[in-house]
Amino acid sequence: MAIVAIIPARYASTRLPGKPLSDIHGKSLIQRVHERVRGATTLDRILVATDDERIAAAVRAFGGEVLLTSPHHPTGTDRLAEAVRAIDSDIVVNVQGDEPMLDPAGIDAAVRALTGDPGLPMSTLSLPLRDVEVMLSSSVVKVVTDAAGDALYFSRSPIPFVRLGESADLRAAAREAILRRLARKHVGLYAYRREALLRFASLPPSPLEEAEGLEQLRALHHGMRIRVVPQDGESGVAVDTPRDLERVRALLRPERGTRD
Repeated sequence: MAIVAIIPARYASTRLPGKPLSDIHGKSLIQRVHERVRGATTLDRILVATDDERIAAAVRAFGGEVLLTSPHHPTGTDRLAEAVRAIDSDIVVNVQGDEPMLDPAGIDAAVRALTGDPGLPMSTLSLPLRDVEVMLSSSVVKVVTDAAGDALYFSRSPIPFVRLGESADLRAAAREAILRRLARKHVGLYAYRREALLRFASLPPSPLEEAEGLEQLRALHHGMRIRVVPQDGESGVAVDTPRDLERVRALLRPERGTRD
């Protein structure tokens, strides 16, 4: 069984142009992500899928493997699907190219969900939510699951809503969901069977996907199961803005007297 991780990377980020080439203590963001992915034990191959020769050159320079893809893909999933059509693979892991503190154990957990259940088309991860402000944030995607651990719904809203009486407000309900350990944050890493990924990429967007701005709702709309593997700990920092980049630089700052 060929298990491949693909890291989609595009140059034209609106909030941080050239983001994959951003420097973090002498290494590019894309190199930092690639190094974290190499820590996973279940992978046979790691590819960077990009539409930009500057990114491709940087990846080749540190010894990574690159696939050049079309610059016209609307989403990273579409870029991933183009790359998958060009390679041999049974399971494909979609790794976000902006998380230089990614835990490679999460990759292995998502892959093992598929290798352990031959009928499962795709998997992803979740982490516990412990902060009310994070629970209420629309930039943080929440997920609820069924008894088998398959996703029931993903939302930018604070789900589940815990009823505490007629006078309870949204903040109180969110706090109670956290106390009851019902609040889970979705981690945007996916493992797919090859045929499931290609089917997913070919499906039309769904109304809920367009309303929430969440691609994974397209899969649920069309009856595809998504196993959500629970993880512990805290999520890393995704680099979306110059401020995020400075935060990551501070967190990854090498200790004095050592080389990074």
